[in-house]
Amino acid sequence: MPKVKAPRSAFVCQSCGSHSPKWAGRCADCGTWNSLVEEQIQPQNPTSEFDRYGLASGSNKASLYSDVDMVTTARLPSGIDEFDRVLGGGIVPGSVVLIGGEPGIGKSTLLLQAAGQIASTVGTVLYASGEESEHQVKDRGQRLGIAAPDLYLFAETCVEKIIEQVNRLNPSLLIVDSIQTVFSSHMQAAPGSIGQVREAATHLLFMAKRKDLPIFLVGHVTKDGGLAGPKVLEHVVDTVLYFEGERHHSHRVVRAIKNRFGAVSELGVFEMTGSGLKPVPNPSRLFLSDRTANVPGSVVLSSIEGSRPILVEIQALVTSGVYGTSRRMTSGIDQQRLSLLLAVLEKRAGLNLAGEDVFVNAAGGLAIHEPAADLAVMAAVVSSFRDRGVRPETAVFGEVGLGGEVRGTPHAGLRIKEAVQLGFSRCVVPEANSAEKHPECELVGVATAAQALEELFE
Repeated sequence: MPKVKAPRSAFVCQSCGSHSPKWAGRCADCGTWNSLVEEQIQPQNPTSEFDRYGLASGSNKASLYSDVDMVTTARLPSGIDEFDRVLGGGIVPGSVVLIGGEPGIGKSTLLLQAAGQIASTVGTVLYASGEESEHQVKDRGQRLGIAAPDLYLFAETCVEKIIEQVNRLNPSLLIVDSIQTVFSSHMQAAPGSIGQVREAATHLLFMAKRKDLPIFLVGHVTKDGGLAGPKVLEHVVDTVLYFEGERHHSHRVVRAIKNRFGAVSELGVFEMTGSGLKPVPNPSRLFLSDRTANVPGSVVLSSIEGSRPILVEIQALVTSGVYGTSRRMTSGIDQQRLSLLLAVLEKRAGLNLAGEDVFVNAAGGLAIHEPAADLAVMAAVVSSFRDRGVRPETAVFGEVGLGGEVRGTPHAGLRIKEAVQLGFSRCVVPEANSAEKHPECELVGVATAAQALEELFE
């Protein structure tokens, strides 16, 4: 009988997952301070090395690419249009989706609503909760008006017991809330540690591929806003969704950061109400609902999030600095990008902003990441600096380079069409996109930032 070695311990970084034989104040790989935690490393049994995880395909030999049979499986509708949009058209069988967001933003609410819809229309759904009891989950479900006969609740944190219930019920969907509370009995580390998160996620991944079962995992976030746990967790899953939104705003945004079955950076907008999250079919109208026309420092940007055009109001406030050092503050806009645009304005347009405090905000709490917002940010800053408003029927988009040139942007036709649908009759666009024609909209093509400012403030 082979001799089994006793478990040994190692210090594992809770940020990057690297191992160290002894404790140190700082991780040698990622540089994070006070992140090394001692964990027990369970020795592997040689006889069970190859059957610890179930195989995804069940085949024990490689297949020729041309001999692989394509099986097209229909996506499962979640019953929530905005959620299906972010997922790329529905839930793909056998996929693993990771949803992250700040505490209380609505992750569990959205998944419970989707679970109720799928249990009523598709089949059995298993909701495994490691943070709430079954009574607490049902109490929230009653507030949401969920009455699905095939929705099963299971308050458990052991991944092996969750897999047992999956084998017994054979559900159409599994929801695990959250992956940081789930542990595997094969390891002696505490739940939420690097080893346990990786172990539990790998167990669920292979079960999803073997059974063609879609799985939703809820993930905690760190103080920096990233998903807690090893970075490999984001590589293992098929789709990564982030919940965004301000606590003081009623709307929530679900953004796809990674999606193997759909468009990346796709976006879904929801409104938080007393009866749960409600999809917002027209986000542009929501973000522009409180806009006041002819106000200096206000410019409407026609942006693209994934495959969806959204109109957002960009606001800027430029005031004289009184503290000796000018301040640059942003909300929803990259602060480094703002500093770059201010430098372009000073160098290429002749505006002296060195002693001015500049504040820029994307109204409504939406975070804008695309470079096509450059021209709108620049126009809002100049509008506030000169105390002159932009014509209320004008929408703007375009990327600005360091030489002051305005570069073309993709999906110009969708941007213009969305602006026309909300009543805008004039668009200032890059000259490269001025070939797009629309009978109800006047297109003004500009090649440089200085030319754009002339057209906007003529």
